[in-house]
Amino acid sequence: MNENKKEILKIDQSKASILRLVLDDPNNKNALSEDMMKQLKKHLIKASSDDLVKVIIISGVGDVFCSGHNLKDISEARKNEDEGKAYFLYLFNLCSSLMQMIVNCSKPVIAEVNGIATAAGCQLVASCDLAIASDSSKFATPGVNIGLFCSTPMVALSRNVSRKDAMKMLLTGDMIDVAEAKRISLINDYVPEENLYASVMSLANQISTKSLSTIRVGKKAFYRQYEMTLSDAYDYTSQVMTENTLADDAKEGIASFLEKREPYWKDD
Repeated sequence: MNENKKEILKIDQSKASILRLVLDDPNNKNALSEDMMKQLKKHLIKASSDDLVKVIIISGVGDVFCSGHNLKDISEARKNEDEGKAYFLYLFNLCSSLMQMIVNCSKPVIAEVNGIATAAGCQLVASCDLAIASDSSKFATPGVNIGLFCSTPMVALSRNVSRKDAMKMLLTGDMIDVAEAKRISLINDYVPEENLYASVMSLANQISTKSLSTIRVGKKAFYRQYEMTLSDAYDYTSQVMTENTLADDAKEGIASFLEKREPYWKDD
């Protein structure tokens, strides 16, 4: 192992309840290389079982949040005997599993976007539960411009924005600014670059004061019910709310509200 190899993912947990995963490979435009995706998955798995962590933030160093897959790696794989087919399938499956891990993670994941987010980088933003961007950030799914349709990014994108807005991004490959990204619900909000860190941390701090067990139940239920029919969704969430109401933190939360005091969460 090369001890001088630069770490491409920084871990910042200066506040115990908030884990910051910082893409730190600006020379490669914070591309989702095989190594980057494996590291992100490793830390997401670890954070999911760490009760100290209540919120996860994904950010990037430099003026590119994430450029998506590293096209140099894809070009290099074409030299393989099968012209890269096995590697491409492995790479796209790895990326797909990462995006699903973000959605299925028991902790809320916030994208802190400062700069450009394209292709799988845009997919990363769309896969996070919340997204706040700097006012100079831009987004695109430009694969169509190089003959490689953004099919896997399309999955996350189409689950966040309307079909017409998603198809326009996918078919044109055009870059959109933060105002348009907010309009179509790709991001929650945008702020001046100098306020981005503070704004995201403020949001994360607010969420971190909530009951961890309640957030876990709610996030899981949100994504599961979304895939159901209306009647099935109501049947499922009625059961979820029944079990949630019986939980210790719900008992404590309701009691604290009625007694006009701050709740003490057990987070069990």
